[in-house]
Amino acid sequence: MCGIVGLFAKSPELQPELGRHLTAMLVEMTDRGPDSAGVAVYREPVEKGWTKLSLCNGHAEYPWETLSQEFADDFGREIRHEQRGSHSVFRIHEDFEPIQAWLRHRHPELRIVSAGDSIEIFKEKGLPSDVARNFSLDTLSGTHALGHTRMATESAVTTEHSHPFSTGLDLCLVHNGSLSNHNRLRSYLRRHGIDFQTDNDSEVAAGYLAWRMREGATLDEALQSAMKDLDGFFTFAVGTRDGFAVVRDPIGCKHGVLAETDEWVAMATEYRAIAPLPGADKASIWEPVPGQIYSWSRS
Repeated sequence: MCGIVGLFAKSPELQPELGRHLTAMLVEMTDRGPDSAGVAVYREPVEKGWTKLSLCNGHAEYPWETLSQEFADDFGREIRHEQRGSHSVFRIHEDFEPIQAWLRHRHPELRIVSAGDSIEIFKEKGLPSDVARNFSLDTLSGTHALGHTRMATESAVTTEHSHPFSTGLDLCLVHNGSLSNHNRLRSYLRRHGIDFQTDNDSEVAAGYLAWRMREGATLDEALQSAMKDLDGFFTFAVGTRDGFAVVRDPIGCKHGVLAETDEWVAMATEYRAIAPLPGADKASIWEPVPGQIYSWSRS
């Protein structure tokens, strides 16, 4: 099952309302994924030389202020952070690699949910409406976002196993479907330096794209390779700093809908998640052709 939603604001006027519209879309997909939910929102990019991190411990009472002071003491740089539910978004005047190494050594209890200069990921177990309320998702502004509601089939119902998965800077993936060769591929990617936090097949798909792009492929090229190297059936929605892409496997077992107006581009597993958007009655609406990549970018 599972439900995917995505929204790309073509008009700056829509950006302040992105979170409100995305939340409505996410909740509409509850029947397809009542186990957990999550979103990746691209907003407020940090300045050059800074890194934005979404961190999670699983408990809202985690001492984030103490962590912020530790960052400041050890890195000697300006630190900013904002808590939302069980997650906290940190903005640190440092490159990602030193921060990642520091966290692994000093705070192994923390999980890096996403990293980059504009991505923020929030995800948890529970009904989509509860997840949205816990993170106040409807208050978020942004340029574009992806969301996912999960009905677990191949791995545990935990926050860690929830979507979206991020395995590269400002890169995330949500997935409806199932992969049959993910265990073999996970071992291969680990030998090439890709880290994994779960046994979820969707995280392997995200890791595969991160590896291909690290080797120099564009997102479109990485997705073309994925259709050959990933065995199974899937609909992927992939977020990047500048936009998102959607692709179905060549057989097209998992359905999806795309819609576009002068103000926005939206995708969802079912049209009912798109219908409440402003101007949806006048949108161009179509079903993605299996094996064809659709992408939108701010550049």
